[in-house]
Amino acid sequence: MPHAQRPDLAAMLLPLGRALATAELPVLERHDLSMWGYVVLLGLGDEPVYTQAALAKAIGADKTRIIGVLDELQHRALIRRDPDPADRRARLLSLTPAGRTLRDRAQAEIQEKENLLLDQLPAADRTAFLRSLHTLWSSIADQKS
Repeated sequence: MPHAQRPDLAAMLLPLGRALATAELPVLERHDLSMWGYVVLLGLGDEPVYTQAALAKAIGADKTRIIGVLDELQHRALIRRDPDPADRRARLLSLTPAGRTLRDRAQAEIQEKENLLLDQLPAADRTAFLRSLHTLWSSIADQKS
């Protein structure tokens, strides 16, 4: 007897990911953030500093591709780019208080929208889904390091 078939993970996750990204756009637009700008703000997290190369690697972007995004975020005083005392060619990136506030507000709104989707799952399934998804995400993030 053949085993039960399921769609491939990418076949299930890609449409879900696209739908979630589309749902995020109005939130990001209200906060005058591009998707990459938001990714950078999330990528900086609460770490004190990152080099541009380390940030690019952490968020899966080419370090030259994010220069324009960094320029805009710095112009808006959402991030700081300071010379690295150990390497004057490198810049150390960090969130400003305004950048942290904007990131946190946008993330809270996005997660409110996500909760509407997650509310379709029973509480135990929702908890297991989020835990499993985080485990897989962490595994992939660890492989990039």
